Amino acid sequence: MATARMMSAASNTSASCLPHKRPFFSLSQKVPSFNSLCFNNTTKRVSKRLFSCKSIYNPDVRIKEEGHPETLDYRVYFLDSSGKKVSPWHGIPLHLGDGAFNYVVEIPKESSAKMEVATDEQFTPIKQDTKKGKLRYYPYNINWNYGLLPQTWEDPSLANAEVEGAFGDNDPVDVVEIGERRGKIGEILKIKPLAALAMIDEGELDWKIVAISLDDPRASLVNDIDDVEKHFPGTLTAIRDWFRDYKIPDGKPANKFGLGNKAANKVFY
Repeated sequence: MATARMMSAASNTSASCLPHKRPFFSLSQKVPSFNSLCFNNTTKRVSKRLFSCKSIYNPDVRIKEEGHPETLDYRVYFLDSSGKKVSPWHGIPLHLGDGAFNYVVEIPKESSAKMEVATDEQFTPIKQDTKKGKLRYYPYNINWNYGLLPQTWEDPSLANAEVEGAFGDNDPVDVVEIGERRGKIGEILKIKPLAALAMIDEGELDWKIVAISLDDPRASLVNDIDDVEKHFPGTLTAIRDWFRDYKIPDGKPANKFGLGNKAANKVFY
């Protein structure tokens, strides 16, 4: 997955997690792929992996809300078992083993408040995004749970030759979770990736990983892009169209997509 890099694996000890946009550590490999993230489990590709898919640990965290929802002061912090604040971006592990990953819900499905991890604040809490001092909302509800893969980063210094030479957007990698249950802000779900869309937002590459919660009743039925088309017909097109068009009501141009405007399978690299 070009321009999307993994951070170093989190340990069981909490970190101070001072505010910064860059990760604690990024891979030296120029273009890490979905395969580098162990999205593909075929044995013939094992030699190419930089990370094994061993389970690190399951995060024992809870959330603490400060302020009132839909206000400028509202924050959702993550606390470990000792009550110390940890970062949902840096302090939650990525790998769970067997092709499963942790995923942090920022925006629950059927809501419009533009919630996101505050990458420039200490402990990177979830807050509502702002523009010119005002809270931001999508022009209509998002139809899927939306959030991030912890310990990942869209590298802004590297151009992806396969996606129009676009550079990463300097944020964690985004996930669109298509399960039937509405998630909660700050909820950590176990997911498996199914496909990806290479969105280009104002010239920046902003991957959208399509995944499903392992707790979803249909999770066992879907393992790749063809299964999504079979059991969730029209979903990939709907996701692409939603992210393509959501800025148009604000007078901005539509977002673009690389890779022929189509979703890529999880083994793409």
